[in-house]
Amino acid sequence: MSGTYLGMPAFPKAAAESTRNATLRGNLRHATHTIRDKRAKAVAELDDWAELRAAGAAIKNRTLRHLDHYLERVETAVTAAGGQVHWATDAAEANRIVTDLVRATGETEVVKVKSMATQEIGLNDALAEAGITACETDLAELIVQLGDDLPSHILVPAIHRNRSEIRTIFREKMGDWGRPAPEGLTDRPAELAEAARLHLREKFLRAKVAISGANFMVAETGTLVVVESEGNGRMCLTLPETLISVVGIEKVVPTWQDLEVFLQLLPRSSTAERMNPYTSMWTGTSDGDGPRTFHLVLIDNGRTDTLADTVGRQALRCIRCSACLNVCPVYERAGGHAYGSAYPGPIGAILTPQLRGTDSELDASLPYASTLCGACYEVCPVAIDIPEVLVHLRERVVEGGEVTRNGTKVTIRPAKGHAAERAAMRAARWTLDHPGALRRLQRLASRTRRLHPRRLPGPGRAWTDTRTVPEVPAESFRDWWQRTRGTEGSGE
Repeated sequence: MSGTYLGMPAFPKAAAESTRNATLRGNLRHATHTIRDKRAKAVAELDDWAELRAAGAAIKNRTLRHLDHYLERVETAVTAAGGQVHWATDAAEANRIVTDLVRATGETEVVKVKSMATQEIGLNDALAEAGITACETDLAELIVQLGDDLPSHILVPAIHRNRSEIRTIFREKMGDWGRPAPEGLTDRPAELAEAARLHLREKFLRAKVAISGANFMVAETGTLVVVESEGNGRMCLTLPETLISVVGIEKVVPTWQDLEVFLQLLPRSSTAERMNPYTSMWTGTSDGDGPRTFHLVLIDNGRTDTLADTVGRQALRCIRCSACLNVCPVYERAGGHAYGSAYPGPIGAILTPQLRGTDSELDASLPYASTLCGACYEVCPVAIDIPEVLVHLRERVVEGGEVTRNGTKVTIRPAKGHAAERAAMRAARWTLDHPGALRRLQRLASRTRRLHPRRLPGPGRAWTDTRTVPEVPAESFRDWWQRTRGTEGSGE
């Protein structure tokens, strides 16, 4: 696969292909069920989980309402601590800033600690075009990179690979990027981890420049926070001479007291741990300790436009825990690649169409990549009502309307292919507004019920390929009510 998601097909087509891959489905089922079962036990240990969840949502909402204020505080604090802050309106500007910063050091290789923001903007490809090699150091990201693959999960980017596949990737590709895999490498987890450790250790010891993301930014001090399980991130954050952190503007939290809430919510929701094995924090630069130069690149790339949507903005509360992916029946069967975005699963289905718009066939299809079962909302540690946003975005796709693009209110046209849906919804609206017509249609449907087909024609064919058309009862509820209780309360 290429290094970007550009040109990928709409979700239904991609999912139709991925669901036929029995190995993929087996890998996903085993991994997601294991993670979510462990998470449920970890969450059940806290009697105040509901209160923590509400607090996390409230903090995020308050921060988003005053985002400009807190971002200015971040810039002031980072600058005072010896760092430099850069603002990027979109992906192209962010890539240009980072590329120029790396070029200024004279280096042609950088190490990275996992950053979904850099995946979102396609930074690795931009660096490659400038002759700079970006080496992923998170174990799962390393697997993806060596396999010429794309991440398919927020927490476990290589979740679609099993141990046998990983061994093959290491044996065939590791030598192309540096130290080759040991001879006789098996698929035992300990051996695979040791091969990755030996490969990465050489990169850490010679790297002069590192690129990171951040889980949180604390506005009051300008401190950035990365939580991880392997320690590779800490090597990236402390050993190189120059550190460039690429972070979405929504990652800010006002105070250390606020951070404490999220450091309880995130580990239990993501890795089912009470606390992260590695929680790294840095504030600017310090003499004799850590990088001598620190750059913070703050990315908008559609986030301000998303903030303008009073329903859709709750997607910006996301702390990237992946809990929604692990309970989603659609993700479990289709896998992350089908979403065509750095953000797969339910959160990707609501975040990507807002960051990128719904102009493409792929982005217009994402709000439909859901059964609306609500499991994602139930497990979200910051109470994002994903089903509500999905329905909201479906309306945008079908009806068009006013949205914010690049800070300006514009009116978009409905997406192609939804004319029948619009007609059906308008007919339903008219019918429900006219009780007499509704009653006549219900009686007609009951009297002709023996003639109804088992499969729907036209656009409805896809729905009945996997479902049985419900049988129409011999008598409508309205007629039953009138027959058994008279005309009182009949609504006419």
